[in-house]
Amino acid sequence: MALLVLAAGCAHNIRSEPTGEEGEASWYGPGLYGRKTASGEVLRPGALTAAHRTLPFGTCLRVRNLENGRSVEVRVNDRGPYAAGRIIDVSETAAHALGMKGQGVTRVRIQRCGGSGELGDPLVPGEGPVVFDGPPLVMSATVSAP
Repeated sequence: MALLVLAAGCAHNIRSEPTGEEGEASWYGPGLYGRKTASGEVLRPGALTAAHRTLPFGTCLRVRNLENGRSVEVRVNDRGPYAAGRIIDVSETAAHALGMKGQGVTRVRIQRCGGSGELGDPLVPGEGPVVFDGPPLVMSATVSAP
């Protein structure tokens, strides 16, 4: 019984994560289309996906460009970034939605989708990412003003 309580306490501590993260984001795309990501998924044009070093595949993240206020929801399906100081790599489509495609790198804040801000919860099966603050980039996109 004591071992079970101890194990439950450890599991709770592993899941407690900060309520978001700020840092540099970069983007990837055309040269990698058709290749498999670390999750085994093939990268396709129009995907709203991202690479993160540690979050589980399938985690939905809201990425906000701190320079212009635009945001997009992406799904983690790859590992990276590997450049020092960067916290996330987003797909070309997500970079376009964030208004960072011409810059290459921009300062962002990432939070779990759904409003609480805690990182690490996976997407609900059947739900897709949603684009905010810009034109629809995929057929299932929803546009809203900040």
